[in-house]
Amino acid sequence: MAALGQRFRDSLQDGRTVWLDGEKVENVSQHPAFQGTLQTLTALFATLEDNVLREHVGFRSPVTGEYVHNAFLVPASLEDLQRRTAAFACWTKKTHGVMSRLSEYARSLVTGWYAARERYQVFDPQFAEKIVRYYEQARDQHRFVTTALLDPQIDRSKGPSEQKDPDAVLRIVRKTEDGVVLRGAKMIATAGPYTHDFLVYPFHRIADGDLAHAHMMIVPANTPGLHIICRESFAADRREVYPLSSRYEEMDAVLLFDDALVPWERVFLHDNPQAVWQLRMDETANGLAYHTTVVRLLAKLEFVAGVAFAVAEAIGADHHLHVQEKLGELVIQLETVKALLIASEAGGKADVYGTFVPDPTPIETARNLGPRYYPRAIEILQQIGAGGFMQVPSNGERLQAELGGLLQKYYRGAKIDAEGRIALFKLAWDLIGSPLGSRHELYERFYLGDPVRTYAAQYQNCDKERLQSRLRDFWNLAAGKEAKEYDSKSAVSL
Repeated sequence: MAALGQRFRDSLQDGRTVWLDGEKVENVSQHPAFQGTLQTLTALFATLEDNVLREHVGFRSPVTGEYVHNAFLVPASLEDLQRRTAAFACWTKKTHGVMSRLSEYARSLVTGWYAARERYQVFDPQFAEKIVRYYEQARDQHRFVTTALLDPQIDRSKGPSEQKDPDAVLRIVRKTEDGVVLRGAKMIATAGPYTHDFLVYPFHRIADGDLAHAHMMIVPANTPGLHIICRESFAADRREVYPLSSRYEEMDAVLLFDDALVPWERVFLHDNPQAVWQLRMDETANGLAYHTTVVRLLAKLEFVAGVAFAVAEAIGADHHLHVQEKLGELVIQLETVKALLIASEAGGKADVYGTFVPDPTPIETARNLGPRYYPRAIEILQQIGAGGFMQVPSNGERLQAELGGLLQKYYRGAKIDAEGRIALFKLAWDLIGSPLGSRHELYERFYLGDPVRTYAAQYQNCDKERLQSRLRDFWNLAAGKEAKEYDSKSAVSL
């Protein structure tokens, strides 16, 4: 049997329709724009076959006996949840947090719905059977999964059913004995070209009565009538110049459904806005999936901080107090996110189905900090390197032949030679100035949705009564009265 990484690459030759630069990609596994990313993914899949790493990344499938990723592990205890953390940390550290969709997020959603499948039997008696079948298939076939939840930005002042063009937003146009026929668009399918399946459902709540847009399905990438439209590729073939872009360009895509038929076995909910919204907000699935994003955020901030420290030391700027303050701010970011991750796991508990789910409040807090932390981390890196980013030669290797001595003299750093300093600054530039770097700043700002809404939601969901009760206790004490009720837990909690 071929190695798992090669099996993954071969599986992409399945008749999917991918468009890049206005042309149809005949073979995703061989196209130059995807080679760096596919090499990275091949190496990640290989961890499941490594005699040491596979114990940290996966578990044996009860069906095939092969190691499968821990994203499919239904945690029954804190130890199980930490096993999932270890797997996510392994993959995301190997990609330095730069690849935001390694399938762990969407796979965790599937795992959560599978674990809480009884919750949806009231909406569709076949839901449990369908999700069990898909979960086992995705787990044992190592299927790569991503999400496509957002509607195209045509007229954001109107809801899906209010659009001038009824086909603007993905909808079910008819039903057949074989399945549902879809027409419209969804975005943004990160990792779309090399995904096996797309989780497709509305990100926002669908109005009651709007049945055509109220659905949840898992759509195979090779579905006839499904077009995967890629944005411009940010991949680069010169690893010494663009060390990140050449390896981790995961690509984003818009999905266009041109009367695409999705079989009933892949249609999990339909014609039911309430059911779809409940699934969208599912505590089990979201708890497991959101947990993965905090693991990735921590790894990404660690990488940026490491680059910033190296840049500061390379040019001797780390001796200045104002630079140390900025570097200290990066440390505070890391320690805050790390503490929230630990708190979420330590405060986790089993839900009604026996699935051990992390405490959602620290998870939500960390996720809300990310869109502000990451742009600030990049800003600090910009400020430390400053004009030095403009000092890097376009091709230092070729200059070495005639100007080697001068390059060594003028491009060296305080504690690093010219070659090392040039390589370091090229890496830093790939983070802050390349198209890939700009994409990541935009991604971190908005991938959760509108940051105003997410902050407001944290306020709306917090225990306001507990906080306000302390104020009432204070006024009672100030007035010389004893509080009618004394909450011992509130008194000692922080």
